[in-house]
Amino acid sequence: MAPAVVAKKAAGPKGKKKSVTFTIDCSKPVEDKIMEIASFEKFLQDRIKVDGKAGVLGEKVTIAKEKNRLLITSESLFSKRYLKYLTKKYLKKHSVRDWLRVIASNKDRNVYELRYFNIADQDAEEED
Repeated sequence: MAPAVVAKKAAGPKGKKKSVTFTIDCSKPVEDKIMEIASFEKFLQDRIKVDGKAGVLGEKVTIAKEKNRLLITSESLFSKRYLKYLTKKYLKKHSVRDWLRVIASNKDRNVYELRYFNIADQDAEEED
């Protein structure tokens, strides 16, 4: 009989997980009074899932307001795409999804912006 081969996992460094900060810039719709940043912050606090449970952020996720921006700091528990999904869900719930879209900023990888659809360009194309 051949002896059983047991694979060992490589011992990695056991330290603190790297935290990631995501930013959602809501300045344009907040200035135009289309949405309230406080209600969006509350929505994210209630909906972000940590360990399969929504609304229980604990110490792993923090949400902070900075003027018209939300800063979400996480111990790499979820992706930036998950925040985009939740942002779209919030916009749909408040019936402003038809006018606003969520766009990744060109400057920084961890920044989303809420912008208006460019309706003037679409009207010009339809006339041609």
